[in-house]
Amino acid sequence: MITIEQLRFTWPDQSQPILDIDSFAVGEGEHVFLKGPSGSGKSTLLSLIAGIHTPQSGVLTVNHQALTALNDRQRDQFRANHIGYIFQQFNLLPYLSVLDNVTVPLRFSHARRQALHHSPHQEAGTLLDRLGLPASCYHQPVTALSIGQQQRVAAARALIGAPALIIADEPTSALDTDTRNTFIRLLQDRCREANSSLLFVSHDSQLAPLFDRDVSLPALNRAIHREEANL
Repeated sequence: MITIEQLRFTWPDQSQPILDIDSFAVGEGEHVFLKGPSGSGKSTLLSLIAGIHTPQSGVLTVNHQALTALNDRQRDQFRANHIGYIFQQFNLLPYLSVLDNVTVPLRFSHARRQALHHSPHQEAGTLLDRLGLPASCYHQPVTALSIGQQQRVAAARALIGAPALIIADEPTSALDTDTRNTFIRLLQDRCREANSSLLFVSHDSQLAPLFDRDVSLPALNRAIHREEANL
């Protein structure tokens, strides 16, 4: 699902790379936990995998597509079609209902609309039900929900239309332990139903046993070791 080889990325205002990764891969249907402290390059790596930015050198393929071969518009469409993203702050639209928030990705992706078996709202309701959100919430504005409920809406939005890859960027940082673990298991169950790969990113290494495999970004990222050696 994800293949990285000899990847280097440097921000325009910096002289040294923030990412220098020899190799990293996520298999199709695999659930990988990527850990690392603040400043280790987690968010930058996710932005590259999502096609928001492109590396200066190296190989980066997602779902068999070399992202460096695409222009900005093509990468935006590829992301809409193949990647579901759960943001740390959820990034839900406050002026839309719960159901309409979940169906937003379908407006930008014909491929994900084609993957539906029922109407968009029916599919959204099925996902929300399986993620443990009661039907009484579906027509409420998302601002009326608790943090845990908003988290489930954000997950359903990422999952609708069965994208090949789900990226979760620190989505459980505001939750207590029991709610956090329950959510992760629900998320993994839905990913398995769709055979979606899951890349779950967090600084909390206690979550690692919940996943197929855990990877330390500081261990992968040679830019961190180079910086430490220069201190």
